[in-house]
Amino acid sequence: MFTRAALVASCVGFVVIGGLQAFYGPAIPALREQFGISPAVAGLGLSAHFVGALLGVLVFHLLRGRIGNRQLLGGSYALMALGALGFAVSPAWPVSLASAFVIGLGFGGIDYGLNQLFSVGFGRRSTAMLNLLNAHFGIGAVAGPALVGWLGAENYTWVFGGTAVVSVLLMVTLGGVAQKEPAPESTAHLGPERSRVLPIVAAFIGIYVFHVAIETGVGGWEPTHLETFGYGAAAAATATSAYWLAMTVGRFVAVPLTLRWSAPAIIITCCLGMAGSLLLATIPAAAPYAYIGVGLFIAPIFPTCLPWLNRAVPTVASAGAYVIAASMIGGVAFPPLLGVAIEHSGVRAVPVLLFGLAMICVVLSVWLTRAAPADADPATTPSPLAEAVPADRT
Repeated sequence: MFTRAALVASCVGFVVIGGLQAFYGPAIPALREQFGISPAVAGLGLSAHFVGALLGVLVFHLLRGRIGNRQLLGGSYALMALGALGFAVSPAWPVSLASAFVIGLGFGGIDYGLNQLFSVGFGRRSTAMLNLLNAHFGIGAVAGPALVGWLGAENYTWVFGGTAVVSVLLMVTLGGVAQKEPAPESTAHLGPERSRVLPIVAAFIGIYVFHVAIETGVGGWEPTHLETFGYGAAAAATATSAYWLAMTVGRFVAVPLTLRWSAPAIIITCCLGMAGSLLLATIPAAAPYAYIGVGLFIAPIFPTCLPWLNRAVPTVASAGAYVIAASMIGGVAFPPLLGVAIEHSGVRAVPVLLFGLAMICVVLSVWLTRAAPADADPATTPSPLAEAVPADRT
C-alpha cells in the first residue's frame, strides 16, 4: 500500500493533524484580542473543526472505491492547506470559523483515510503500524502548543500558514500510495453470521465512544481535580501535560507488543489498566501518577481496535468509518455531559465517573473476545491466503 517515502510522509501527516487540533487552544488569547470575542465564542473554532472532521470522515468513506486513494488523500491535504491559510489571513471571525470547518474536512479525510489504509495495508503488522502512525499524532498534539507558546500566541498566523505549506508538500509524496485497497472478498468467509454483525459493530463503537470520553474527560478535568487535592496550578498543568505525553509514549511502546500479543488481549489489559488507574486517582498522593497510567493504558486502544474490527466483520466496509466518526462524536458530546454530572457530584468524583465508563469498556472487550471470531485476529492467526499472497504484495 505504501512506499517507504509515502510511509514516512503519512507519519508526518499525522504529526500535522495532531498539531492542528492542538493549535486552537493556545491561539485563543490572540483570537479574542484580534476579533474582540468572548472565550466561549473563541472556543467555537475547535467545535467548527470537529464538525468538519466528522463530515470529512463520512465524505471520504462515501467516495472510497469511486475515487482513488491518492486523489482522496490529496484532496484532504488540499482542504487542510486551504483552511489553514484562510485561518491565518482571516480578516473577520466568521471567516475564521469557516476556515476551521474547512481544516476539519481535510483533517477528517486524512484521519480516516490513513487509519483505514494502515489497518488493511500491512497484513499481521497492521496493528503495530497503526500504533506507530497514531503515536505521531501524539507528537503533533504535544509539540503544537509548545510551538505556539515559543512563537507567541500573537504569531499564530505563522503557525497555521506553515501548516498549509507542509500540507501542500505532503501531496507530492502521494504517488507512493496504492490507488486501491486489497479486495475484501479474500477474508469475507471469516466474518460472523449476519445476525451477529450489528452487535459486534455496536460493541466496538461503544469502546471507541467511551474510551475517547475518558481521554477527553481526563484531559479537560485533571487540572481542576488535582487542585482540589491541594496541588498548585502549575503542578496540575504539568501533570496534565505528562498525561498527554504518556499517550504518545504508550503507542510507541505498543508497537512491539502488538507483534507478540493478540488485539483482544491488549484491549482487555488496557481497559482494566485504565480502570485501575482511575481508581488510583482518587488517592491524593497517587493521583498525578495515576493519570499518567491512564494515558499509557488508553494509548493503544484506538489503533489496536481498528484492525481487530476489520478482521471481525470484513463484510462491513463502513465499520471503520462508524467507529472513527463515533470517536469524534464522543469527544464532542461527552465533555458537556461530564460537566453536568460533575455539577451534581463534585469535582472529586471525576475519576469515579470515568471509572464507570472504563468498566463498560472492559465488559464490551471481554464480550467481543467471544463474539468476534478468534481466528480473525491478525496477531494470532493469519489469513488463509497469507502463505499464498504475502502482505507486501498489497
